[in-house]
Amino acid sequence: MVENPFDDTYFMKKALQEAEIAFENGEVPVGAVIVANNRIIGKAHNLTERLHDVTAHAEMQAITAASNFLGGKYLRGCTLYVTLEPCQMCAGALYWSQISKVVYGAADLERGFNVMGGHLHPKTEVVNGILENESAEMLKRFFIQRRNLN
Repeated sequence: MVENPFDDTYFMKKALQEAEIAFENGEVPVGAVIVANNRIIGKAHNLTERLHDVTAHAEMQAITAASNFLGGKYLRGCTLYVTLEPCQMCAGALYWSQISKVVYGAADLERGFNVMGGHLHPKTEVVNGILENESAEMLKRFFIQRRNLN
């Protein structure tokens, strides 16, 4: 039997590539991709500094890209891969998009939707911890570098 090479780890690596772009541009290194039928239909990274917009999180940008690709506002049958647990703002947007699955790397124990009381759609499946160490390490490197510059 042939294994599907397009598993959660494969797509989380793509999200990590987006996070690396954010890192290189001085943004908090969070990356996201949205997948439908093993095809990336939206990808993004944090753009809050560049756009001077607190809502320009990777997830929000990826939701917009995927919705534009599909020509509609609902993301049923789609999966979001994001390197950091979504905040409650992003969880709200994911709720309204009715996305089918959310896969995240590192937990955000201070601002993640789980600790902040945010909710995803009741039918949304959640998987966490995929490439958690790689995701967390990039965030740590970013904030250490940021502290050393100030």
